[in-house]
Amino acid sequence: MKTFYSILRSSGARTRSITQQQRSFHNWSKPRYAMGMLTFSFFLGLGLFGQDKEIDSLEGSKVVLDEVFVSAIRVTNAIPVTFSNLTKEDVQPRNLGQDIPILMNFLPSVVTTSDAGAGVGYTGIRVRGSDATRVNVTINGIPYNDAESQGTFWVNMPDFASSTESLQLQRGVGTSTNGAGAFGASLNLLTDGFSEEAYAQVSSSLGSFNTLRNNIKFSTGLMNDHVEISGRLSRITSDGYIDRASSDLDSYFLQGAYKDDNTLIKALLFGGHEITYQAWYGIDAETLARDRTFNPSGIFTDENGNTQFYENEVDNYKQDHFQLLWNEQLSEAWSSNLALHYTRGRGFFEQFREDDDFATYGIAPISINGEEVNSTDLIRRRWLDNDFYGTVFSANYKKENLDVILGGGWNRYVGDHFGEVIWARFANTLDYRDRYYDDTSTKTDFNLYAKANYALNNQWSMYGDLQYRTVGYTANGVETGLVDDTFHFFNPKAGITFDLNRNNNFYLSYAVAQREPNRNDYENGSPEPERLNDIELGWRYVSPAVQVSTNIYYMDYKNQLVLTGQLNDVGAPLRANVGDSYRLGLEVDANISLGDQFKITPNIAFSANRNQDFVFQRDGVLQNLGNTTIAYSPSIIAGNMLTYMPRPNWQFVLLSKYVGEQYMGNIDAESSILEAYSQTDFNVQYELKCDGFLKSIVFSGLVNNVFDAKLVTNGYFFTFDDDFTTPGTVTTVEGAGYYPQAGINFLVGATVNF
Repeated sequence: MKTFYSILRSSGARTRSITQQQRSFHNWSKPRYAMGMLTFSFFLGLGLFGQDKEIDSLEGSKVVLDEVFVSAIRVTNAIPVTFSNLTKEDVQPRNLGQDIPILMNFLPSVVTTSDAGAGVGYTGIRVRGSDATRVNVTINGIPYNDAESQGTFWVNMPDFASSTESLQLQRGVGTSTNGAGAFGASLNLLTDGFSEEAYAQVSSSLGSFNTLRNNIKFSTGLMNDHVEISGRLSRITSDGYIDRASSDLDSYFLQGAYKDDNTLIKALLFGGHEITYQAWYGIDAETLARDRTFNPSGIFTDENGNTQFYENEVDNYKQDHFQLLWNEQLSEAWSSNLALHYTRGRGFFEQFREDDDFATYGIAPISINGEEVNSTDLIRRRWLDNDFYGTVFSANYKKENLDVILGGGWNRYVGDHFGEVIWARFANTLDYRDRYYDDTSTKTDFNLYAKANYALNNQWSMYGDLQYRTVGYTANGVETGLVDDTFHFFNPKAGITFDLNRNNNFYLSYAVAQREPNRNDYENGSPEPERLNDIELGWRYVSPAVQVSTNIYYMDYKNQLVLTGQLNDVGAPLRANVGDSYRLGLEVDANISLGDQFKITPNIAFSANRNQDFVFQRDGVLQNLGNTTIAYSPSIIAGNMLTYMPRPNWQFVLLSKYVGEQYMGNIDAESSILEAYSQTDFNVQYELKCDGFLKSIVFSGLVNNVFDAKLVTNGYFFTFDDDFTTPGTVTTVEGAGYYPQAGINFLVGATVNF
């Protein structure tokens, strides 16, 4: 066991890729694949076009007041972009303490992961096989992704779903947004809107693994017809399914709002504090079969030779956000948005290190009883102290057939990275909390965009979107080396929409996105910026009983930074440029009412995800492996929600998810396969109406993994060259780790509304 994990911590893959000037002849299969999917979509459409009944229009309803803050980045059916929406009402029955990615698990092309195995603590999301660094997240139009790592750490905002009014997931490039370019999806969150009336709410839930969530919410209602103050306090604790994978999470949300006929101003202060025992090492196949909950984090051997676990191997981080949002209706045609924001983050990862080298910490060897000692047991903290601030802005002109948005943003990140030794068995000249490394990185991001949608007539409309973005990044870390890069990107987008009638809507779009490397990419080598050309062809059908969305996409990448399967020394996934690659897929999702009591919401996604002419060094020899599968990109993802509402105050939902087989590396190695899995959950909600001061009590229950499946939703894969076992011979060694998920488990809760 110790050998396996020491390899994991220290080994580096010898995976290499080069940009090829010629494409493989295997590409002949792509047009045939696309034609087959297009035929499937066409015949599915024929079956629905013929329905003759009263219909709803594809025209969107009037945007509610609070949505003006995200109008610059959200889309409707009039825009040729593939998207899905979730409202507070959609997630409320399952909102019992799990993170936002878990609540999004049943959207099309979405795969979610949980380090602790039960959806509390560190969770992640992938869309169309693209990892979280490619899911561009904004909150009220403000960038949320960490500017340097490009990741999204939901654990820093526990219970944020309780303050989210709605969210929109745009798959593919999407529209120009205030933040980094999206390579898999854009996720736009809108926080709680106005409440005309005062209310108070107390909510509690508990469940398996000693999971406990408590929160309180309030609103003053609209005072003097203009001002509202609202807020939330939350606390979540859980032991986690994995051993010691505990979470101790606190969060808050405070909002003040002012409105009149032409003005809407919001000031928001929200944040969280998380203390999470680390569970990112995973386990090997042998341990998975023998002890699924084993967690190697914090493992060491004491002076008597006994295996122990350090009790404080935790991530301890605080993050606070301030947003000031101002929308002004300047005239019947013109409106404007201006936002200022500031995020303060600080925290550390504490770690016990057994028999660590003095040289790592700048400690000179010492002599003990006449013997030279150059290693010691110690406890270290690796700190991140950062500030992120800036502004985003837009102006909207909307009159008759023309809708134009002009906007942009300027954001700056300053991050201090440093390490401290807080205890050492042998320290020599080392003082308490001496910094053994200390470096600073800065990143400045500026973008301008212009978007327009023009209706040529009652059926045809054209869409155009031009974005210029420049990024400057500097770093001086030991792992990154000296970095001083500036990138200039021009990202055009165009599309057309055709409304066949009030039921049927077709769209075609082409979009370009370009993206800079992140900090880990610099640590992993000499990365190049990446480019994506995204083509989306879609059809939407809407009637009172049936809504269907079908789309085909082709995402063509140059120098895509794909996941290698490896992790760095703090559990972050590593990426590498792979030259030419593509993702080709079909997505279908529907919402079908079966009478007044039943509703079914299925979705399915088929895809082919390929690296082209992938080059890899095996056994010391560089080999062209041809077209290989991109890591973490299953070819089929399906989900479904079957809802039964026997009465207005009762709701039963059966939720199912299937994720096909996927590779955790890019060389199609059998040892890197993550097996297909399926999961079924059951959700129930009952609302008890009350009279007087107490308005209602809502009871909710959620049983996850009803059939107690042995789920493994994530893992890692690594290779290294062994040239010591057999002198003169280089052998490539492969290894894999897995993140098991909980078997059948439950959450129950009650919300009291005043």
